[in-house]
Amino acid sequence: MKTYYYLLASQHFLLEEEPFEEVLKERTRYYQEQEKEIDFWLVPQPAFLEAPELADVKAKCPQPAVAVISTNEQFIIWLKLRLEFVATGNFQAPSSSIADPLASLAVA
Repeated sequence: MKTYYYLLASQHFLLEEEPFEEVLKERTRYYQEQEKEIDFWLVPQPAFLEAPELADVKAKCPQPAVAVISTNEQFIIWLKLRLEFVATGNFQAPSSSIADPLASLAVA
């Protein structure tokens, strides 16, 4: 199992009210310059929120939600410092309640 860290917010807030696309572009460019592998993903309506142990987190976040998931805790901390009205945490996966850490419930 691996530990995944997340930043969670309402989709409206993160993708419409915040200049979040710029943040992701900036970070992607930085990773490329450092020749570092991308270790973060933007997941609309993250399936990990369906895990029983995360029911309280889901209940507190306006829906539909969006998450930035990373294996890099420092990146999530950095994002949290740049944004307001977000929740952060972590989970272990794969597990019996979270089979795929990057799964989305969004319909394509």
